[in-house]
Amino acid sequence: MTPDYFLTTDTDVLMQQAGALRDQSHGRLISYSRKVFIPLTKLCRDVCHYCTFAQPPRKGERAYLTAEEILAIARAGQFAGCKEALFTLGDKPEARYNVAKAELAELGHETTLSYLAEMAGLVFRETGLLPHLNPGVMDAAELTALRAVSVSQGIMLESASERLCEKGGPHWGSPDKNPAVRLQTIEDAGRLAIPFTSGILIGIGETRAERLQALIALRDLHTEYGHIQEIIIQNFRAKPDTKMATAAEPNLDELLWTIASARLLFGAEMNIQAPPNLSPGVLPKLIEAGINDWGGVSPVTPDHVNPEAPWPHLDKLAQETASAGKDLTERLALYPDYVRSAEKWTNLGLSPAVMRMSDSEGFARTEDWTPGAKAKPPLTPSVGNGPDTSLEPILARAAAGELLTKQEIVRLFGARGDAFHQVCDAADQLRQSTLGDTVTYAVNRNINYTNVCSYRCQFCAFSKGKLSENLRGKPYDLDLEEIRRRVQEAWDRGATEICMQGGIHPDYTGATYLKLCETAKSVAPDIHIHAFTPLEVSQGAHTLGISLKDFLTQLKSAGLGTLPGTAAEILDDEVRAIICPDKVTTAEWLEVMEIAHGLGLNSTATIMFGHVDRPIHWARHLHAVRELQQRTGGFTELVPLPFVPMEAPIYLKGRARFGPTFREAVLMHAVSRLALNPVIRNIQTSWVKMGVDGMKACLQAGANDVGGTLMNETITRSAGAEHGQEMPPEQLEKIITDLGRLPQQRTTLYQPVTTERHATALTAQPLAPTVNAPATKYARNSGRRSAPPNKACG
Repeated sequence: MTPDYFLTTDTDVLMQQAGALRDQSHGRLISYSRKVFIPLTKLCRDVCHYCTFAQPPRKGERAYLTAEEILAIARAGQFAGCKEALFTLGDKPEARYNVAKAELAELGHETTLSYLAEMAGLVFRETGLLPHLNPGVMDAAELTALRAVSVSQGIMLESASERLCEKGGPHWGSPDKNPAVRLQTIEDAGRLAIPFTSGILIGIGETRAERLQALIALRDLHTEYGHIQEIIIQNFRAKPDTKMATAAEPNLDELLWTIASARLLFGAEMNIQAPPNLSPGVLPKLIEAGINDWGGVSPVTPDHVNPEAPWPHLDKLAQETASAGKDLTERLALYPDYVRSAEKWTNLGLSPAVMRMSDSEGFARTEDWTPGAKAKPPLTPSVGNGPDTSLEPILARAAAGELLTKQEIVRLFGARGDAFHQVCDAADQLRQSTLGDTVTYAVNRNINYTNVCSYRCQFCAFSKGKLSENLRGKPYDLDLEEIRRRVQEAWDRGATEICMQGGIHPDYTGATYLKLCETAKSVAPDIHIHAFTPLEVSQGAHTLGISLKDFLTQLKSAGLGTLPGTAAEILDDEVRAIICPDKVTTAEWLEVMEIAHGLGLNSTATIMFGHVDRPIHWARHLHAVRELQQRTGGFTELVPLPFVPMEAPIYLKGRARFGPTFREAVLMHAVSRLALNPVIRNIQTSWVKMGVDGMKACLQAGANDVGGTLMNETITRSAGAEHGQEMPPEQLEKIITDLGRLPQQRTTLYQPVTTERHATALTAQPLAPTVNAPATKYARNSGRRSAPPNKACG
């Protein structure tokens, strides 16, 4: 579109086009950053005629906030749940005021920017708040120094009109407001890959054509470097005791026209922001004009640039956003696109914090809950903006059993606010119409025969060996007598299944796995053996020098009943290259399962999510599982396994998120129900990872199975989970009946168990202590080497 188009087109028409364009990329989301505002200094060498932030030195007052004052503000923000520390200050006051120069010398600095760098680093270290810096004009060296201590920086272009810098104009006497100087700073930031904020100030004497000129100049820089996170459209507000105190403020039409023009110039993906405190009472109109962000809003500190305009209360902001049919969503100082590429856009010392504080889409993580922890799940109340009508065709197609596209699945995973409940309700209705109100569970025992492993899966805290990165317990290798005892005890306690998995012990061969099956069957001939991941099958076949098909045939003859679907993690090699680079590939995992299914060996399917992965990876995984199921029909269930981060090496290294959020974990169950309908009927929820309350939520969002009683659970607990080792059948049944559902003990293949098995399970005696024979040659003080994987039974 040419500039003439914007100048001659009616505002309402522009707004309709801009709103539709915004929705293409941002949908129903309107974001904001919960920040604390730190005015490092109010001294400035410029004298903008509308500004009350910049003030001359005052006798008896310090020129700069002290470290103690800064930390006090930051800690108040931290206590209030803020994640951003916005540092605002005047341009290079030491170039104008001797008092600034002298005070900086006392502080051990030559420049304001040097002191800023120290304080930003201090706030990050002490509080974890992510610094965003607005220090004015900078050169490349100054930008580089500040990049080391901030996740983002910014400078308002305000205007590209040199006319406003002439005598009588609002920028007369302000050398740092020269448009060319400011554009040079923004360009240098682009070259240095610094996520940047900019924008324009409207109503200070510029024309509409000059506004477009400024926006186009910013667009050209962003097109070249891709570094401008957001464009702020800020409306001038006249302030007492300034030269422009009586100047006319721009009316609402001017603001709406400029917002809409900015959206149309920058396109669907750009973040367009308008400060909510400068337009009270008309916020839905700003949304209608094409914004997708409210900027930083502080529950602690005032807007020091516009102190006369208080921030709206966040509850009020959420209500007004919902009234426009949108979801208010918290973000970090770094926008989602830049969070998803944090290693490129942020200093290595900051990117781990960005990862830990974000969710799978790159927005802010707003809850303490994580899988395996005992924290109560967050509430997910209705926000009042109603169902998302754009999701209705996707949900209808899912209910009809049609294959959803990967992008449609991603859309479902992005549901927030009332749309979250819409997706969960659709999944639960589909569960009810397909399977009724029966909730199944198995009485089983996990037998993890060794935790010694020669693989280095970065998410695993279970496996032990010379190279283990987190020894939570000692290396062990069960002897056959202990395995016999555990199998016998499981059978005596009503179990119908034993689940056997372990680390990939370097001394194990295919013969070891065959012997494990024979040992279990010799004790309890009727027990179902659910054992060996595709990684173990692959390793076993390789050590015997036979094909996968031949080895699986031998395992079946030795008593193997089904395979667990673990070692799948995420069936996307982009993710696997990070979390398990030496493990089986996606194609190899699928190959083992296809061969097993062809031999009459069913299996579960799993997805281990919430680490470095994104919704697009989840969609690819579900597609891969569905495609194989359509060919073989061999999967009995899908088991979502939320990543438990607490002791996982990849999390401790700062390279993974803090597990999935509760919303994401529940949605994984709901979306799996919808995306896999009708080819996989059973969706299981893990009480070990989700906890009882989380399990209940998943049962109301499409899940129909609660897994097994487990008797012993060591893998998830090794990762830091706090939930119990065993969930007795009577406790599971009470949880199910309290939800108004019908409990049913099942076999591994989803058949009802005999009356004898059920009665035995309900009267089981306490477990005897387990005995783990130490694998001494794989302890830390030995010369042998081996290291970490991930396993868990579905």
